[in-house]
Amino acid sequence: MEDEEQLLSLAVQVLEERGYNVLSAKSPGDAIDLCTRTQVGIDLLLTDVVMPGMNGRELRDQIEKIRPGTKVMYMSGYTENVLPLREIVEAGANFLEKPFTPDALAGKIREVLDRRDPART
Repeated sequence: MEDEEQLLSLAVQVLEERGYNVLSAKSPGDAIDLCTRTQVGIDLLLTDVVMPGMNGRELRDQIEKIRPGTKVMYMSGYTENVLPLREIVEAGANFLEKPFTPDALAGKIREVLDRRDPART
């Protein structure tokens, strides 16, 4: 889930080139709808922290109701003292700071997926 269209397209391209099946959403509502109606398994929610209408933690809570146990990885370009971001980072959640390289994105995704006990803060 990424509300910046160019970044969403880039992330989808990078992950599909590395063999991942990607479902993309431009808004939290679209992500929730996609998780509700899709029949395929969803292993990981990759979401921005700061978005219009709902933050990443709130989106995670909604997805957890639909898809319990889904691993979560947050990303953000905010370096300021934004409350949702600070809470997520301080809790030790899976996090990738923007901007990131394609290799950093793919590497962090692999790390989170391979971890047995997900940190889903």
